[in-house]
Amino acid sequence: MTEQAKRGFVPSDRKDFGEEAIPLLRRAAAEVCYLTDRGYPIMSAVRFVGDHYQFTERQRLALTRTVSPGKSLISRRERQVSDIAGRTISIDGFNVIIGLEIACSDSMLFKCMDGTIRDLAGLHGTYRLIPETDRAVTALMKALNELKVARAEIYLDKPVSNSGRLKERIYSLAQDISFELEVFIEDQVDTILKGKPLVASGDAIILDECTEWFNLTENVIRTQLGGHRYTDILPE
Repeated sequence: MTEQAKRGFVPSDRKDFGEEAIPLLRRAAAEVCYLTDRGYPIMSAVRFVGDHYQFTERQRLALTRTVSPGKSLISRRERQVSDIAGRTISIDGFNVIIGLEIACSDSMLFKCMDGTIRDLAGLHGTYRLIPETDRAVTALMKALNELKVARAEIYLDKPVSNSGRLKERIYSLAQDISFELEVFIEDQVDTILKGKPLVASGDAIILDECTEWFNLTENVIRTQLGGHRYTDILPE
């Protein structure tokens, strides 16, 4: 597979997140934290800091996804759980699976202040299965087995292309599972997940409103995929 075909990879990332860029991005992340902790919206803070340092759109997106306001961090940590044995977990399907595909592709993933793992891939209504999809889904199923969940509900966004194909692929790869599995294709996945008792997602909007959450993407990468060389632009 060529680098250009890798999930989540853009050739300009070599420069945007190279060794020379990381120290400046960390400094910028600290400045964004300073502003958000004083009430500035994250998008406004990133725009202000990004303009100052003349960052690219990818660098600004990375700041937006890795930095979290202090109040949000406290709230998310209070509602994060580490033991989900015997429980039903509702999974943000594209959010989790794309992150795992990127890990399988050895492409770029970011360590975030709230402990989640996020990427810079944008769906924009389009998705296609890639060679790494099977490995990602298989790793997810194995992790859920080892976590001893009672039931897993995977929610896929209906407006996204090939959601039906991904649903079929998930079922075809879930042959040796010890838990109940159901895959849903819905129009308003974010809204549905916000109302679930226990969710798995890296979406900040969902994490800020859900009852409890489990850091599933990080768990699968660590326990099933041998870890990953995360890009770290967190403030020191």
